[in-house]
Amino acid sequence: MRYLALATDYDGTLASNDRVSEQAELALERLRVSGRQIIMVTGRRLDDLLAVCSCIQLFDLIVAENGAVIYNPHNREETQLGNPPSKLLIQSLQARGVEPLDIGQVLVATRSPHRAAVQDVIWELGLEAQVIANRGEVMLLPAGINKATGLAHALRELGLSRHEVVGVGDAENDHSFLEYCECAVAVANAAPAIKQIAALVTEAENGNGVTELIDRLIEDDLQHLEGTLSQHLILLGKRTDGTAVQISPYGHNILIAGPSGSGKSTLAAGIIERLIEKDYQVCIIDPEGDYGTLRDVVALGNQWRAPSVTEVLSFLEDPKINLSVNLLGIPLDDRPDFFTQLAPNLQAMRARTGRPHWLIADEAHHMLPASWGHAAAVLPQKLHETILLTVHPDHVAPAILAPIDIVIAIGHSPQETLRKFADASEQPLVWPEDLSYQPTNVVVWFLRDGQAPFSMQAKRGRAERIRHLRKYAEGNLRWHSFYFRGPDNHHNLKAQNLMVFCQTAEGIDEATWMYHLRRGDYSRWFRDAIKDDYLADETQRIEARADLEPWETRQMIQELVNVRYTLPE
Repeated sequence: MRYLALATDYDGTLASNDRVSEQAELALERLRVSGRQIIMVTGRRLDDLLAVCSCIQLFDLIVAENGAVIYNPHNREETQLGNPPSKLLIQSLQARGVEPLDIGQVLVATRSPHRAAVQDVIWELGLEAQVIANRGEVMLLPAGINKATGLAHALRELGLSRHEVVGVGDAENDHSFLEYCECAVAVANAAPAIKQIAALVTEAENGNGVTELIDRLIEDDLQHLEGTLSQHLILLGKRTDGTAVQISPYGHNILIAGPSGSGKSTLAAGIIERLIEKDYQVCIIDPEGDYGTLRDVVALGNQWRAPSVTEVLSFLEDPKINLSVNLLGIPLDDRPDFFTQLAPNLQAMRARTGRPHWLIADEAHHMLPASWGHAAAVLPQKLHETILLTVHPDHVAPAILAPIDIVIAIGHSPQETLRKFADASEQPLVWPEDLSYQPTNVVVWFLRDGQAPFSMQAKRGRAERIRHLRKYAEGNLRWHSFYFRGPDNHHNLKAQNLMVFCQTAEGIDEATWMYHLRRGDYSRWFRDAIKDDYLADETQRIEARADLEPWETRQMIQELVNVRYTLPE
């Protein structure tokens, strides 16, 4: 199900002349039966609303007073999101003849002719307050409170994010919450400014318009709007002619494939960054600890402690948390089994909350191998919005490749990469004659619409990352480890990662340290095993200097590693 909740205004939208029609009430009941939740977002005072709304029990939560009060009609709990209006404010407005004056728990409202007087009082008293227009009324609220902030609070209480919500309204004060929702709808009688921001305008007015919207939601989940909500599109990059390449954040499965060290995780990190910027929740299955340093991503697990499925689900219950599940603590052969346990739980969570919006699985050929018997029951048949990364697309289970509709080939041999995918997934590939490898570009293949592969300059993330940072800093490089042997092979001290390298370098004798320094072994290891050219270049400069004391070279290289990789204390 695409949309799990409806957020609706009351006056002028759901209700006419204070009342909800029987037809609209029956539509709300049908919407609840469909498994969706309903939130009212109104400018009315709560006691006033309760006196006129006969179907209050059909709503999961009420956002009243233009976002300032949350009310649960089932247990009658009230939550104020702002301070009550001060007596001095009320007295000052009354002294200026502002009537009528509706005073709520937080909100103060009057008629629009008094707008100037209200603003003058705010100025004179030095209040941090805002005036909001609502057709013929003006509302005075504390700064930072509106229908959008109230809806955000309600959604978090329900365990939903804004991307699962359709909002419908009619008046100026609905603007903030409609823009906050994934899909904004205006009833036919809405103000022109509201119709302008709406993705859909109903044919009918008021409650009949809401009924029309509910019937469309139940019928096809507003599928005809998919891909048209331009504010939510995710930028992948630009074609060679400068045209932007964007995708809908819903309904796609992406494969990023290419040789080791070609930049797959860096490309994925840029996409993840842009998803997070638009409030889409991501869950990253991170076999090598590559993504734990991304901004706004919580890293769970390390090489000493394996994460549990329960921990993963607990973190993801909060819509604001994006998670990187580090699998370094799980043996390679056991990772498919871990995924087998995690996937159905994520599927159930998505059915209930719509989240996590995107699942990213790196090293997919290890996680979902072609030889794995459970492949057909797992991703991405039942969990869409998935990004898979792999060196070997032909080693990934065919059942997992089948729903892939976007392939991004990165590295020096994109034609070979796409050919391996096409053979493994039984997709016909026609390589354009004018398409050739470009070092600064990737090749993108949209399978669903029959496009031929094309060259694209990928959109980079705002922050450059060091590839495999955590693995190199704390993991186990196995046969790529550094060995301090010294002259005549007096030692055989293994440094399986950068942390151990620095610790060993601190205590190794000077002869051994200088032996490897003069041979250029440190810069060679940084370049070939760590694959960090910057670190290698800087180290090579230190190795070439004859004016430094041995202890200075040791200290300078250690500091380079520490700053570059932020090693743990």
